Amino acid sequence: MFSVVFGRQSPVWPTSRKRATQRMTLRVVLLAFGLFWTIATTFSAQAQDTPQQPPANPNQQEAPPSAGGPQNDVGPYVVPKKKEEPPPPAPEKPKKIENMPDYSIKVDVPLVSLDVLVTTKDGQTIPGLKKENFKIMEDGTPQQISTFNQTEAPITAVLLVEFASTNYYFIVDALNASYSFANTLKKDDWVAVISYDMKPQILADFTQDKRAVQAALNQLRMPGFAETNLFDALFDTLDRVDRIEGKKYIILVSTGVDTFSKLTLDKILKKVKTTKDVTIYPVSVGWAEREWWESHGRAAPHGMGIPVGNMDYLQADNEMKTFASLTGGRAYFPRFEGELPGIFADIASDIRNQYSISYHPTNTKLDGTYRKLKVELHAPDGGPLKVRDQKGKDVKYIVYAREGYTAKHTVE
Repeated sequence: MFSVVFGRQSPVWPTSRKRATQRMTLRVVLLAFGLFWTIATTFSAQAQDTPQQPPANPNQQEAPPSAGGPQNDVGPYVVPKKKEEPPPPAPEKPKKIENMPDYSIKVDVPLVSLDVLVTTKDGQTIPGLKKENFKIMEDGTPQQISTFNQTEAPITAVLLVEFASTNYYFIVDALNASYSFANTLKKDDWVAVISYDMKPQILADFTQDKRAVQAALNQLRMPGFAETNLFDALFDTLDRVDRIEGKKYIILVSTGVDTFSKLTLDKILKKVKTTKDVTIYPVSVGWAEREWWESHGRAAPHGMGIPVGNMDYLQADNEMKTFASLTGGRAYFPRFEGELPGIFADIASDIRNQYSISYHPTNTKLDGTYRKLKVELHAPDGGPLKVRDQKGKDVKYIVYAREGYTAKHTVE
């Protein structure tokens, strides 16, 4: 019985042995894998602990020996320090004088300049006068002349023309007078052209081109408004030329009638007085037309709907004379067109042959007051100056100079 059972179990042994062999092999494999994982983990940790070196830069330059730093490939450059230079010596202070206070003095000495024109009663210029022939009085006090000369210099002038829809003959006279003035210009003269009716209009800015002046006058063909705002136009012109250095002239070609200005006569007269180095030469237009209407018992029309009488024209003439006398100019009232060339020749002669005089006033106060001026002529011996013509006859003369000036005003 046992033999039978044993005989059936004997084939089972080889199978058990095979399974044992497989288990042994699996253990070896697991042991090898564990060993490999341990080695790999160790090397990875060592790689993380070791800092990585940056790649070598082929363009890297070695530090120069004069830098004084390390000469290896890793060490930084050491820039040599500049030598410390001693500071510049302080400027020496001026030696202080004993008992002298510490303060500075600033003196503003004013200088008054004016142009003087001396002509005969007939309007001829009298040249050849000397410094000793002039005597200047400021508010009745004699002044000491600092500079004196007479030169024929280029002029800087503004031609201010009334061009409005007033009267045909007024317009024609204004154009003829303007062209007559343009013909007297020289190549070095600076001239601007401004026309006005209700407001001023700049036709040509300051130029030395005579053709530009003619072209500006050629624009005066179609008048606009009938209003003639002389005060506003003159104020604007004075304000513009006041910014220009040197002597300036305004040739005012106008009837002198102001119809609708915002400014009053007092304000424009104040502006004329306070504007320095400006001389006004008014030339009236329309006199023949005015006299014709006056002979018929009426006043010349000054535009549609604008009531202007003979008294208005007379007042306009007086205003033109005032503008001239305040600035040292002369007013002209031509009755015929043929008088215009001679008038502007006289104006050009006056402008180019004036005596330029300057002095330091004895009244040095900068109080903004108006100072009256008076220019007299005397002989070298102190007596009255006598002027004689070619025949030896005494000739009466007229001195043209501005009547005064406004001193500067300093606010303390």
